[in-house]
Amino acid sequence: MHFVYVLRCSDGSLYTGYTTDVERRVAEHDAGTGAKYTRGRTPVELVHVEEFDSKSAAMSREYEIKQLTRAEKLTLIESESKPLAGS
Repeated sequence: MHFVYVLRCSDGSLYTGYTTDVERRVAEHDAGTGAKYTRGRTPVELVHVEEFDSKSAAMSREYEIKQLTRAEKLTLIESESKPLAGS
């Protein structure tokens, strides 16, 4: 499986990335061996994940999310965390 994820960094900024193993990748970010952007912004918090069958679909979605404004990314994150009606 292929995943696109969004992290909330310790400074409140958001980072979007692609991986095949979300747990490992978040651990790499926290250890300072992930993306250069997150190295000085640990600890990070996983706030959004999407799963895809193909790498190309995941990479396309990663690009789409990276093009969103901060406000749009926050709306995406909040829409995922709301409980379903009747739950």
